[in-house]
Amino acid sequence: MQDQAARAIALSLSRASWRARVQHAVLAADEVSVTALAGRAGNGLQSTLAAADRRIAAAKGLDAGTGSLLRLRLGNHAMRGALSAGTAPWVAPATADEDATTVVAYDSRGRAHTLDARHAPARPVYVVDIDGSKALAAGLDVLNRQLRHYGLASAAPAPEAGAAGRPQVQAATGGFWTTRITAVELSNDEEPWIKGDAEIYTLVTGFGQDGKVRVDPVDMPYLDNDGTVYRPGQILVNWSDYKYDLADAVMMEEDGSTNYRDLAKAIATALLTITDQGTYVPLVNAVLDAIPNDWWTDDPDYVDSWYTLASSDNGTRYGARGNGWMTVEPYFVQGF
Repeated sequence: MQDQAARAIALSLSRASWRARVQHAVLAADEVSVTALAGRAGNGLQSTLAAADRRIAAAKGLDAGTGSLLRLRLGNHAMRGALSAGTAPWVAPATADEDATTVVAYDSRGRAHTLDARHAPARPVYVVDIDGSKALAAGLDVLNRQLRHYGLASAAPAPEAGAAGRPQVQAATGGFWTTRITAVELSNDEEPWIKGDAEIYTLVTGFGQDGKVRVDPVDMPYLDNDGTVYRPGQILVNWSDYKYDLADAVMMEEDGSTNYRDLAKAIATALLTITDQGTYVPLVNAVLDAIPNDWWTDDPDYVDSWYTLASSDNGTRYGARGNGWMTVEPYFVQGF
């Protein structure tokens, strides 16, 4: 669908006035809502892109009211000079494949050109991509609702204060203990120039206070680039929701193949067969086994995993896959 949208946009650029409008918009912002912009293009481009938006939302299991997801951006900042100087741009669909060696771009006559994925061309290239932040926010909302539907978002009655082996979950004055991320970094992997920023989320899993498996999706919208240390101060685990002082974390990346309804169903099918045996059982492998097989093919959906995070952990924990690390600390959230 992104490929079809890229070709349609490329063909529309044969008109000078519209080409100039797109150029101005792309140079003025990091990315442009191209479906909205296409309202001034004529020739049915907006309806074509709106239809693509609806199909993309449906393919990702998102609600019909999600709105436009297609975005247009310049391949990289080095292309700005050539674009401003009047070089005719090509249009290419973004790829989620980190191992891609070539990409296809279209010119204003609809002809396809093969480009090197590792080295950006001198010619300016517009990239048609999905708004990852918007898709992820909408997807996690769907995922949360579906997980509740399947019974994987259990209730969290307040446990007795000072439970053995863990920080006091709830103090007399109110509040609860959490694990907070003070720093996080993913490995620095070479990526194609056409690929946009990562959109990362983490599935925190464990046993709820009712003894049933629960899954809590955590959005990490700041974690855009590999090789960069981020210091978010973000709460990862709310221990008042969990029976034991241990939980697991599976870090994932949103990309074009993610269907959130399918993901929720797959996770539920795998985890609902696991029962509380009175001691903590790691759940990472069950989550990974639940991920549809096609998501492992040329897609970076699975980023890393952390087994048995403890409520008392205070320091750096490295992911089991060796692709990242997190520095965490216990953090008490004071009640009011």
